[in-house]
Amino acid sequence: MSITSIDARTGEPRGASYDETSAAEVAATCAAAAAAAPGWAALSRADRAGALEDVAAALEARSAEIIATADAETALGEPRLTGELARTCFQLRFFAEVVREGSYLEATIDHADTSPMGPRPDLRRMLVPVGPVAVFGASNFPLAFSVPGGDTASALAAGCPVVVKAHEAHPATSVLCFEAMRAVLPDGVISLVLGRAAGAALVRDPHVRAVGFTGSTRGGRALADLAAARPEPIPFYGELGSVNAFVVTPAAAAVRAEEIGRGLADSFTLGAGQFCTKPGLALVPAGADGDGLRDAVTTAAEGRTFTMLTDGIRHAYETAAGRADTRAVTPTIVEVEAGELTPELLEEVFGPYLVIARYDGAADLDAAIDALPGALTATVHGEDDDRLGADLARSLPNRVGRVVWNGYPTGVSVGWAQHHGGPWPGTNTLFTSVGATAVRRFQRPVAWQSAPASVLPEELRDDHDGIPRRVDGVLHLPTT
Repeated sequence: MSITSIDARTGEPRGASYDETSAAEVAATCAAAAAAAPGWAALSRADRAGALEDVAAALEARSAEIIATADAETALGEPRLTGELARTCFQLRFFAEVVREGSYLEATIDHADTSPMGPRPDLRRMLVPVGPVAVFGASNFPLAFSVPGGDTASALAAGCPVVVKAHEAHPATSVLCFEAMRAVLPDGVISLVLGRAAGAALVRDPHVRAVGFTGSTRGGRALADLAAARPEPIPFYGELGSVNAFVVTPAAAAVRAEEIGRGLADSFTLGAGQFCTKPGLALVPAGADGDGLRDAVTTAAEGRTFTMLTDGIRHAYETAAGRADTRAVTPTIVEVEAGELTPELLEEVFGPYLVIARYDGAADLDAAIDALPGALTATVHGEDDDRLGADLARSLPNRVGRVVWNGYPTGVSVGWAQHHGGPWPGTNTLFTSVGATAVRRFQRPVAWQSAPASVLPEELRDDHDGIPRRVDGVLHLPTT
């Protein structure tokens, strides 16, 4: 069987098709990644950082072709994709900086000593790569969360070879990016497979030691179950669907209703609403101020039309919206009372779809908050002296991974402090898929006891002064 590249705007084949990867080919690919793993892990941090920068440069060298192909397959537009490629290359260079800085290794040394428990041996601990990682490309980010995306960049930074399963929505884009990356990386360090059966075989392959996934809750759950059912289960890091509540306090609605409404309209329709951080539920106060905010959202969204990424995504959106569009879809806004929120209304709808729930007082709002599922983000619009807003900002971290104050959740910056995850439907609440600590997903700790310097990793030797380390309980920063 083959996968055909489809023009997202017309639904017609573009002329490029690719054979699905067979089970035997998946096995051979994973074996090659395992063979490459020791060499990639042993590479110096300076050389690995340089390789990540080389990947960024290789993608930039083919930027015109990559952006044009991605635009044809996704209809996301040249400006959006130009920015996405810039983000993709930035995060590769960012992880090069993370590797050079070195604290991601969590290097820790306890010299031999005596203690109230008796003699203590010399112990040295740091994080090491887990081995080959399977990465599943996302439909809605053909660059930043796909073949050269954040999961791939962080796994490569950790010292792990990567086997990417390309998304069927943009196979030609995936192949182009893979070819650019393969040209500058050692053999076996980056590989590509195509087809859903190949994806399942990838998760089952005994050489694969972890999985990174961005996509639907249903698809992610199926793959997570495969990872857990292996004879030796492996970690599955899934960033799945999210409704991302957007709460406006009465104080904020009283002074900024129109401004907040326009911003909310821009946020829930950004990228045709095909963002995992899209605000899908707005909790808005009852009364005239809330009416004004609702009217501002509705007016700002009116008349906008969008092309969805795939026919399947468009059909699912039309089912949720209760109507059939042409190829261009329009936004949907559903208004209910907060007490009428059902589990169905608290599920993610992929597309420009927003539920506005009107609450009448703090108790009504609290009941709605209590019904919220876990999510990537929650947003609070409040005023500086707004006690309700402050209470929300303190309570919402129990349900989400990122709290946004007086802003909009669409847009996940890449940095040292970023966290992109959360309670279920994030499959592992301890980790992020964006930011410096995303690398931690693909490492495991090892301790060396009473080992001579000749067998220790360079970063754990007494004479190494290149990275932050905790030595005998005291944090030491490099002096050079």
